[in-house]
Amino acid sequence: MNPSDFRPGLDDVPAAKSAISFIDGKNAILSYRGIPVEVLARESSYEETAWLLIKGELPTPRELAQFHADLRERRPLHHDMKELLRCLPSTTHPMAALQTAIAASGGFYPSRSVTDSAHNWEATLRLLATTPTLVAAFDRIRKGQEPLEPNPSLDTAGNFYYMLFGKEASAATRKVIDASLVLHAEHSLNASTFTARVTASTLANPYTTMSSAIGSLTGPLHGGANEEVVEMLDEIGEASHVKAWLDGKRAANPSYKVMGMGHRVYKVKDPRATVVQELAEKMFAETAPSAKYATAVELEKYCAGIYGVKGVYPNVDFYSGVIYQALGISTDVFTPIFAIARMAGWLAHWHEQLVGNRIFRPEAIYTGKMEAKYVPLEERN
Repeated sequence: MNPSDFRPGLDDVPAAKSAISFIDGKNAILSYRGIPVEVLARESSYEETAWLLIKGELPTPRELAQFHADLRERRPLHHDMKELLRCLPSTTHPMAALQTAIAASGGFYPSRSVTDSAHNWEATLRLLATTPTLVAAFDRIRKGQEPLEPNPSLDTAGNFYYMLFGKEASAATRKVIDASLVLHAEHSLNASTFTARVTASTLANPYTTMSSAIGSLTGPLHGGANEEVVEMLDEIGEASHVKAWLDGKRAANPSYKVMGMGHRVYKVKDPRATVVQELAEKMFAETAPSAKYATAVELEKYCAGIYGVKGVYPNVDFYSGVIYQALGISTDVFTPIFAIARMAGWLAHWHEQLVGNRIFRPEAIYTGKMEAKYVPLEERN
């Protein structure tokens, strides 16, 4: 292999053919199966979007109704799964708890060969249905509260809110959660999705595959960014402090990176960020205004004149954490919500990978010693 062919991080190296989503980072385009994501976020639902991603087409009314019923039937956790969550230290990060529980699900629901399409669909339903239940259950358990049983009358977004707080969400709150799940559901061959496809290519069971994707999502350069955005806004304080805060950061470090700004793909404002901001404004119009949201808006404005010329604009994480915190959701649950949403995309890629599968086996450019001699232990200093 020619060393000049090396691309750190596989930058712009095609690794798979996919019909699931399309991204044009220069023109702020993201579509799922050809449908713009902003249309789905405003007009569709998470369940309908999940079906679209996995099945390839929008469901008929009958298919969607059955899909809803199938998911609701599988939401409750095996009682031993709750005991597993209780065994984890209360200081465990919810992402670690989720990864552990998803991996353990392969023991509660043993997977047969992934060539069994009926069994693969059953695993798909169970993963989509139980992931929100697991996140909500662990959040309550670590706070000394009893986990709540799912409410079969509610959709995924509404039921997740109910399982967290024990009350039903308002229409505006349910919509902003549902739209956030849609917006985070899929994003082509990002780090966690690539991880899922690599694991899937070994023909590992679906629970192991999804667990590996969750592990990849935990990093601050991927799913953990929305937590850091909120911490940054806490540090800034009021909107009037934005200029002095950023000027101080850049004086100390001219290449200072603002969390939630910039994206590996987008060179304009992330289309998902635009929709999240729109939904946030609607939600805050019905609830108490958010000082943190005002700070984020002011920071975006000030950053535009500094970083905009470099193609650095807000990504979806810039505003999503502000919304979740305003809803009373714990900061370290933000990334698990990302995982709840992205489960649909990961599963879509898992199914796609299994068609004409070939195990991933990239090459590495060796940079170490050649013909090194073995020195006996007694002769080493």
